[in-house]
Parts: sequence; C-alpha cells; structure tokens
Amino acid sequence: MNPSDGRGSRSSQNSQDSQDSTGCRTRVVLGIVGDKWSLLIVRNLRNGPRRFTELKKNIDGISQRVLTVKLRGLERDGILTRTVHQVMPPHVSYELTEMGVTLREASMPLLEWSVAHLARIDDARAAYDARAQPPEAPQGPSPLRPPGPPVTRARP
Repeated sequence: MNPSDGRGSRSSQNSQDSQDSTGCRTRVVLGIVGDKWSLLIVRNLRNGPRRFTELKKNIDGISQRVLTVKLRGLERDGILTRTVHQVMPPHVSYELTEMGVTLREASMPLLEWSVAHLARIDDARAAYDARAQPPEAPQGPSPLRPPGPPVTRARP
C-alpha cells in the first residue's frame, strides 16, 4: 500500500488480476479437454488418423451426436484436425495436432492409472455402498409399542 495516497500498488493489482484470469481460463480449458469423452477420443487417435465410424466403434457408449459435438469442439480448440478426403465415396478423418499430441502425452498416465485401478475402485464402491445401506427394519411388532390391539383415541 502506498502510504501517501492510501491505495494499493498498481503492479500488485495487475498481477492479481492476471492470476485470476489465468485460473479462470485454465478451468475453461480443463472443462473442454478434461471430460471423459474428449480424453477417450484423444486416446483413440494415438496411432494416427481415424475415421468417424472407427472412433464410434472404438469408444464404447458414446452416441453419434456426442461424438460429433466433441470432435467439433476439439477441432475448434486446436486439438485435432478434420480432413475431408476427395474420394468416392468421400470420407472424413480426424488426426491429432501437435498440441493434441502433447495432450495425449499428458493424459496417458491418467488413463493408464484408471485402467490399472478399475477393480480396486469397484471394490471400494461396493464396500462404501454396503456401509451406506440403512439397516433392515425389524420384522414383527415394533419394539417401541407393546404387542396387542392398536391404541385408538376417543374424539372429544
């Protein structure tokens, strides 16, 4: 703080604004490339160009619409390129850009970790779910009310 005028220094404020902006932009990028479908698409392009139908077949559970949307987004973000081949019939292929290759290299350890730990994750989930189940309600009369005919109240 500058004691003569009571204001903070401009350089520290600009630095803080820059950090906030970078953090916000980082979250945006992670939201784009950090979802499961995008990483699986990048993984499937690791060995070179693939056609849409190859990607759809190799990525279990992805719909045609989701694959189309994700491919467009990854192309827009510079992660992959879309090439239309002028053959009969025409076809389109997708390939990682230089930046896409670096994303693949960065994400491969995460994907390998997830495959290596799938069984342990399943076991942990089953154990958690078993602990989270409420106990079975006892059968028969309630321990809070003695057995016998139901108690009725007379109306005034």
